[in-house]
Amino acid sequence: MTTAEKQPMKLTLAKARAEHARLGAEIAEHDRRYHGEDQPTISDAEYDELRRRYTALEAAFPELAGADSESRKVGAPPSEKFAKVRHAVPMLSLGNIFADEEVEEFCARVRRFLGLGDTAALDVVAEPKIDGLSCNLRYENGELVRAATRGDGYEGEDVTANVRMVKAIPHRLKGAPGIFEARGEVYMRHADFAALNARQAEAGKQVFANPRNFAAGSLRQLDPGITASRPLAFFAYAWGEVSEPIASTQLGAVEAMRRFGLPTNPLTRLCHSTAELIAHYHAIEAQRATLGYDIDGVVYKVNDLTLQERLGFISRSPRWAVAHKFPAEKAMTIVEAIGINVGRTGALTPLAKLKPVTVGGVVVSNATLHNEDEIARKDVRVGDTVVVQRAGDVIPQILEVVLDKRPHPAPKPYVFPQDDKGNFVCPVCGSAALREIDEKTGEADVVRRCTGTLVCAAQAVEGLKHFVSRNAFDIEGLGEKLIELFFTEGMIRTPADIFTLNARDGQGRPPLREWEGFGELSARNLFNAIDARRSIALNRFLYSLGIRHVGETNARRLARHFGDWEALRAAARAENAAEELSSVEGVGPVVAEAVADFFAEPRNEAALDALVREVSIEPMEAIAAGHPLAGKTIVFTGSLERMTRDEAKAIAERLGAKVSGSISAKTDLVVAGPGAGSKLAKARELKVETIDEEEWVRRSGRG
Repeated sequence: MTTAEKQPMKLTLAKARAEHARLGAEIAEHDRRYHGEDQPTISDAEYDELRRRYTALEAAFPELAGADSESRKVGAPPSEKFAKVRHAVPMLSLGNIFADEEVEEFCARVRRFLGLGDTAALDVVAEPKIDGLSCNLRYENGELVRAATRGDGYEGEDVTANVRMVKAIPHRLKGAPGIFEARGEVYMRHADFAALNARQAEAGKQVFANPRNFAAGSLRQLDPGITASRPLAFFAYAWGEVSEPIASTQLGAVEAMRRFGLPTNPLTRLCHSTAELIAHYHAIEAQRATLGYDIDGVVYKVNDLTLQERLGFISRSPRWAVAHKFPAEKAMTIVEAIGINVGRTGALTPLAKLKPVTVGGVVVSNATLHNEDEIARKDVRVGDTVVVQRAGDVIPQILEVVLDKRPHPAPKPYVFPQDDKGNFVCPVCGSAALREIDEKTGEADVVRRCTGTLVCAAQAVEGLKHFVSRNAFDIEGLGEKLIELFFTEGMIRTPADIFTLNARDGQGRPPLREWEGFGELSARNLFNAIDARRSIALNRFLYSLGIRHVGETNARRLARHFGDWEALRAAARAENAAEELSSVEGVGPVVAEAVADFFAEPRNEAALDALVREVSIEPMEAIAAGHPLAGKTIVFTGSLERMTRDEAKAIAERLGAKVSGSISAKTDLVVAGPGAGSKLAKARELKVETIDEEEWVRRSGRG
């Protein structure tokens, strides 16, 4: 990579990888703010657009859709304020569609996967998509025993005490199975929201932006008494673990939940054709303003539960369901300023400061402008009147500039911050801010980044927060606020400083126990918590460093391949580091180059030397034993009669296997059906184990 400037001319694999990584980081941050903090900073429409761009890249470049793709993730990790609950059945998310013609495409995909004809009957249930907080309610012998938020889809927050305060949620069910988990949405009605906000304003307290945030914040109060004072509502629409089936269809299950005593949405309908689905969608859309609660679309679910089981899941979403989102709401306002936010990776993201405007009942005043190419494409200038849209959240998307309202004389085009010589610089530290260039393609990354990795306060603080985060060093008690405080006070500048904090305590300043908010016990607990994390697994250590493109999955891949820290570091410092790192299964050239660049930076090396003197890095643990097919590489060839090829692949992936389209010496198993040709011959040549469909069905547990 060089740092010469050049505007991108066309989308190549290298540029697609960079854009994919940038969008993934942005999506992950917005997921954390929405699901983890109930404080979204972009609109639903803008978030959906990020997701559309992200999945479009993966569709065009399938090699980008790795195991650590954001398309495979759900929600955000649960808050540390609450005890954690592991979901017996994951609470996954839904894919989105946005146009009527996509409804037909959804039904066609379902028919193809199941091997049905184009005209085969397919019953689908349509229900309003409530804009609230997802919640899992566990009943045992009819009694409510636990309630949890979605969290990251696998682990949520225990909000049992708060849910017991919600009058709309029954404490006891009638006729439910011995174990029954109801899933639904906690929400707030418009009239209740308006009344509560009026009381908040009269008392001089915080006024909330929309009912969804108010409902989510109410349910996640540490004091259940606050929850009890707020009129929350609930609709059940799904289920998790059950000790016995409650129905054979989706609609039957909803009706069963209603009989048990759970509130369900009366607008749920069974549709027998695409035309019926679309008609019901538009009927609900027409009622949207008069429903009295927020919805942002209609959810379609295949009605037959046996078919749902066969369809299964892909990435973060079920194949048997999809959300048909409503069009965004729009308004016009004025761009009062354009500022720059510097992220943890040094990315400079422009933000439009808007003249406050009410869009769909919510006052909005900010919008992200993504990057300088986006600003240039839309020609957004300070003083311009712009069209903005939102779909149920806080910050809108800028759709376009209203040119006939542009001031005279016209404002100058926006330019990123520059020094007195005209060089682009970081607004935080003044370091050069450059767009990386791929040496092979000569094309520029869409993101401009600060090069002051170790001196930029914006990057340093966020990097330290990442270092101590839950999936990195996970230091109890050393949260974001303390990191900011210690950085401001000059006590922590690099990760190594965290582990020398105790030894330096009281040098040149009062000891920590004398600081406001601290005491002897709290200071000692913090130092003990830091000492307790001086030993860490290699994959977590690598992830904690915040290297570009190295998330948890890539960190595990690298750690598992090299085994220990010294071997990994030696490979990353080698003359042909990028080439050697690219040989790791699942690690592409973009990741390999990012790792090599990180270790090639002398200042990073110095910081690492100081850090490894303070901690012990444990070798990577072996893969835990699971299903016999877990970890195997499987190839399917020929035709299958008991199931479709897509269904067989989905089963293999659910069991932990990797499905490949080609046979090599690394292939563990070939499933060959009638018509298998050259692949079967190659498998025999390489002496790869080959089985027929009947044996596959037996091994996969589907017999």
